[in-house]
Amino acid sequence: MRQIIDCHCHIYPEKIAAKAVANIGGYYNITMDNTGTIDDLKKVGQGAGITHFVIFSVATKPQQVKNINEFIAETVSENKEIMTGLGTLHPYSDDIKGDIEHLCELGLKGVKLHPDIQAVKMDAPECMKIYELLSGKLPILFHCGDYRYDYSNPNRLKRILESFPKLNVIGAHFGGWSMWEQAAEELHGYKNLMVDCSSSLYSLTPQKAAEIVRMYGAERVLFGTDYPMWAPDEELKRFYAMNLTEEENDLILYKNARRLFFN
Repeated sequence: MRQIIDCHCHIYPEKIAAKAVANIGGYYNITMDNTGTIDDLKKVGQGAGITHFVIFSVATKPQQVKNINEFIAETVSENKEIMTGLGTLHPYSDDIKGDIEHLCELGLKGVKLHPDIQAVKMDAPECMKIYELLSGKLPILFHCGDYRYDYSNPNRLKRILESFPKLNVIGAHFGGWSMWEQAAEELHGYKNLMVDCSSSLYSLTPQKAAEIVRMYGAERVLFGTDYPMWAPDEELKRFYAMNLTEEENDLILYKNARRLFFN
């Protein structure tokens, strides 16, 4: 059986999952069938053939950082064979350095930031301090792109890539949700950038998605479902519809993620 690593999974504690999923649905004007809980992720993800999950959540307030990171770490500890966790940070925290040290102590393997939901421009001075501390150490996964705002669009990500060449950056949604082609045109070629294909394949033709994969290079693309937004089985159908080579499939579905998170 082929390994498949889903590099983009949001999860929530059961007591708040329904509210969190409803809020995300409202933010993006979609209705989701998935519940956002760890049990549901395992059920639908493993049912689709996914063998490992990279999980995280996003702090919308600085005071949420510690609790979220401990929740993610606890969830990983209970599912060590199939889960890897990323921590969250908030640019307005009073102790960014301490927050990073804590998530490292918890065994988390990187950081996820969502500039749009956190309502902070990704190249703001408060954020640049984070990248300086992470540079050469932990990878950072950004939500990228939104035609409605300008918190995380390619113009801002380029500044980060150029300012921190040793920072391992993952640009979610092919580097720019809702502006996939523009993002690929502007961002391909940066050696410190990888992208994931989450929340992209539903909107692109298989031919256009494959073109974007090859613009970045398959060695720089990760598979992700953006659970709970999309059903994992449907995302895998969309992925295979690109008709990439077996070598490209292996790189995107598991080899790149193993190199990034497990070495």
